[in-house]
Amino acid sequence: MKKLTVFTPTYNRAYCLSNCYESLKRQTNKDFIWLIIDDGSTDNTKVLVSNWQTESLIEIQYIWQENQGMHGAHNTAYELIETELNVCIDSDDYMPDDAVEKILGLWEREGSENVSGLIGLDSFTDGTVIGSKLPDNLKTSTLFDLYYKYGVTGDKKLVYRTELTKKFPYPIFKNEKYVGLAYKYYKLDQEYEMLLMNDVLCCVEYLPDGSSLNMLKQYRKNPKGFAFYRKELMKLPFVNWRFRFKQAIHYVSSTLLSNEFNVLRETPHKILTTIAFPFGVLLFVFISFKTRTI
Repeated sequence: MKKLTVFTPTYNRAYCLSNCYESLKRQTNKDFIWLIIDDGSTDNTKVLVSNWQTESLIEIQYIWQENQGMHGAHNTAYELIETELNVCIDSDDYMPDDAVEKILGLWEREGSENVSGLIGLDSFTDGTVIGSKLPDNLKTSTLFDLYYKYGVTGDKKLVYRTELTKKFPYPIFKNEKYVGLAYKYYKLDQEYEMLLMNDVLCCVEYLPDGSSLNMLKQYRKNPKGFAFYRKELMKLPFVNWRFRFKQAIHYVSSTLLSNEFNVLRETPHKILTTIAFPFGVLLFVFISFKTRTI
């Protein structure tokens, strides 16, 4: 049994997926499986991957499913993964040659059932770290504390114990394709901290068709998913009122975008949501205006 699964959700990304494949072929440690979740591609992704499987240079598992969005592809991956650890590398990203070696090395030295996994760095393709590095004086932290207590910025690469990522599956809403992935991560933060490493594990290129560059459109097209995400963040036991108030504003906006006007029916904090209501209405108007051509 291999130790790590690198899983890649993909949708019509045959034109760039080879960058990820080439980086995995170059890994100095091959103790991993590459699991590709094809989320309904209509391009030549299947043929491309089939050719790579024939090469037998790394172990590749390929699954095609009807399009469910990124969170649906994550659900499928977590259902299928059997290795102890897993990490998501998006279809437009790739790993430095020693990334797997560094992940498994740290886990062998310090990994245990007392932590949920480890956090490393993302960089741009020129090697510049995205956002800030992790605090040098910390060996472990929750993901939430890194951003909201220690002031870390920028995307980071998360490696999790598989048995834990099988918990808290993302809900699937009819005709919607987005739920914030951090829902699962912050749920796990309630029970575990993560090991920290200031090494780049993933090189990122934000392409024009990537979800991170189309967030306003995602917001408009997936209001139930966004409302669920904000509602769950309001429930977190370790957050302050300012954080909850921000989530309440977004919850109101998303609920209105889904044509649900009783915003107090499902909110976990009715008083806070009532106070946030006028700000949520303003955000609703802003999102509606900015995305009116959709």
